[in-house]
Amino acid sequence: PGRFERKKSIMYAIGFLAALAAIKTGLEIQERGPNHYALLGVTRDSSPLDIKRSYKKLSLQLHPDKNPSPDASDKFDQVKQAYDVLMDLELREVYNKFGKEGIASNKRFNENQFLMEVAVFYVSWAVMAFLLTMGKKSGSAREWVFTGLIVMLVVEVVVMTSQQNPIPSWMFPTLTENDLIRIMHSLFPAFMNGCRSMGAYLYVDLDAQLRLLLLALQEQNKDILMVLRDVQIGVQTIQANGLGGGGPRLTSTADLPVTSEGGGGGGVRATPTGKIRELQSRLQHSNANVAQAVQSLKTEQQSSNFGFYGMILGYIIISYLFS
Repeated sequence: PGRFERKKSIMYAIGFLAALAAIKTGLEIQERGPNHYALLGVTRDSSPLDIKRSYKKLSLQLHPDKNPSPDASDKFDQVKQAYDVLMDLELREVYNKFGKEGIASNKRFNENQFLMEVAVFYVSWAVMAFLLTMGKKSGSAREWVFTGLIVMLVVEVVVMTSQQNPIPSWMFPTLTENDLIRIMHSLFPAFMNGCRSMGAYLYVDLDAQLRLLLLALQEQNKDILMVLRDVQIGVQTIQANGLGGGGPRLTSTADLPVTSEGGGGGGVRATPTGKIRELQSRLQHSNANVAQAVQSLKTEQQSSNFGFYGMILGYIIISYLFS
């Protein structure tokens, strides 16, 4: 903020946060290694015959008797494991839904268990997101975070309950349902923190602006009141000294009966001193109202500070309970 224009600052911030999230997710994917499809060089739509051909080709290249590389044996075992999984239609479906962990635990899709796991995961993140986006500055960020959370929930339910992988094969030919869900879960913390940062940057404190406006109005009223006092003193001085050299002296402008502007009748118009006093009275009343409004805003600010401290305390307590 301050170095670039507002629009450029927002674009640079979004790009920077997206780059950090991409690097973090890329490192996690690299640490896990390629999935079975990428390892065999096939796609999700490949037939058993295509998988078998690719396996024979790789097995000849990586067989320890023909490949002197020290890690040839490990790679050969990985290719053999991927081939065994993808050639079995039941294991292939389990791998697509639950990954290597599902194969190791012999997991099968159960709707009740799936809904329970989804509920625990998303309720936990919803509570965490609510706690981290409390306060006035995070109002918009909370909406963005919960929108992203709902979209991620819908995508996960659709992907996991579909009989066939709804991910376009022409876009991500080797991406499984489990890979997509892992990527979404990995990107969500970065998305939430990005929303919090952008929400705080874009936040406009209307209360603070109103407070400054009221304070400026209050100071302006004070200046006007001081000018009116000077004018009133000057009018009274002129009255005390008389309007002319030899004319009669007037002790008060209230003794000047002047007809109303509409002419006719015997209506009496207010005297200059009376109008000044009336204007002074109105400004004093307005000044009192402005002072009361400023005081109420200060009280609201103190209450919001207590709410912020309560949020921090609640977050610490919940973190301790979960830990």
